[in-house]
Amino acid sequence: MSATFASSHVIDLDPTTLAVDAHARFIVEASSAKDTIEHAFTEHLRLSGIYWGCCALSVIGKLDALGVDKREEILNYVASCRAANGGYGGGVGHDAHILYTLSAVQIYALFDASERLNVDQVVTYVKTLQLADGSFQGDEWGEVDTRFTYCALSTLRLMNRLDAVDVDGACAYINACRNFDGGFGAIPGGESHAGQVFTCVGALAIGGRLDYVDGELLGWWLAERQVKVGGLNGRPEKLPDVCYSWWVLSALSILGRTHWIDRMALARFILRCQDEQDGGISDRPDDEPDIYHTFFGIAGLGLMGHRGVVESIDPVFALPHGVLERLGISPWTVKNT
Repeated sequence: MSATFASSHVIDLDPTTLAVDAHARFIVEASSAKDTIEHAFTEHLRLSGIYWGCCALSVIGKLDALGVDKREEILNYVASCRAANGGYGGGVGHDAHILYTLSAVQIYALFDASERLNVDQVVTYVKTLQLADGSFQGDEWGEVDTRFTYCALSTLRLMNRLDAVDVDGACAYINACRNFDGGFGAIPGGESHAGQVFTCVGALAIGGRLDYVDGELLGWWLAERQVKVGGLNGRPEKLPDVCYSWWVLSALSILGRTHWIDRMALARFILRCQDEQDGGISDRPDDEPDIYHTFFGIAGLGLMGHRGVVESIDPVFALPHGVLERLGISPWTVKNT
């Protein structure tokens, strides 16, 4: 699946403005800091944290900084998070959830180790989560959210098993979550939110149903998320946050409308949020950096083609284009969007 848009443009900043080596050290050191309160508090979402860190390293060309031993440690940890039902939990001993199942599949893909997946078991698990109305619950306990639809379709597409579920029904459910402003909510009638917009637009792109999206209306709503300092927010009247450099820009990339915002101003905002000495990127300037915002800041720059510094990242699958090519998936090619 691919879509190509005319002409070409990238953000051409001084390569030294992104502290690549410092960010790589920050991520690698965080992966080994097991005696911190942050490590304890994030146990329930450890797999997602590993994906954020490893994908960030891959985008800046530093995945090898982890070393062979750390790579094996990570892959063995992912395997230890697999539940009996075929899904993956956020940490060892946690219940399986579609969010972390996608993270596991993404991690294996990043390390070119997808052969370690039991694809049939994962597919069976994902199939059990789809409901009669086309929606997906996140786990066996029944919460429904459009995020879970994206995670299910992305998981299956990365394994080339999208035919295992009712894709048309899943896309129709997302369409039922579309609002008057062009955005999407977590459920029908839910408030439009930039994070949900990415998951809905991404899922519709995977399902081949972007015709459900009003590109003009949604593009306008997304462009309105940029505030005076250059950053993006998730809803009207909220503060900017580096993570929306991904949530907003990915949807605009898929729709071919990133030129509707000031990309240079956004890039400068992201760079102001980095700790150039110790590494890491925070939600806003002068806040404490973390792995989550480090990844989404780097990913935002990747979407804008930060020349000579970061690899292009796919706006649909949130993986570097090189990883998708190894999986036999055509990247969502966007030129001068």
